[in-house]
Amino acid sequence: MNESLLSYYEAIERASSDMLSAARDGNWDEVVKLEGACAVLISQLKQAAKDQALKAEDNQVKSKIMQRILLNDAEIRHLAEPWLEDLDNMMHGRSKTLH
Repeated sequence: MNESLLSYYEAIERASSDMLSAARDGNWDEVVKLEGACAVLISQLKQAAKDQALKAEDNQVKSKIMQRILLNDAEIRHLAEPWLEDLDNMMHGRSKTLH
């Protein structure tokens, strides 16, 4: 049963990796879609974690997975910064001028 709990972390990592690939391609619609999938997986993980716990030896695997997810997230945020700045400028009526 612990394998299924760990499988949630692995699925979240896969979705996170897919999000990073989409962000690198500039496919922000796909990033948002995958972010929604991650949210569902996280919710399912929280529910499953109420009924079971990871084995001690699985905690190290979980930790490595979480580190990779955080690195993916950091790169996605870095890639999104220019896009978010453009969105903020559009919402506040500012536009970029090209010279």
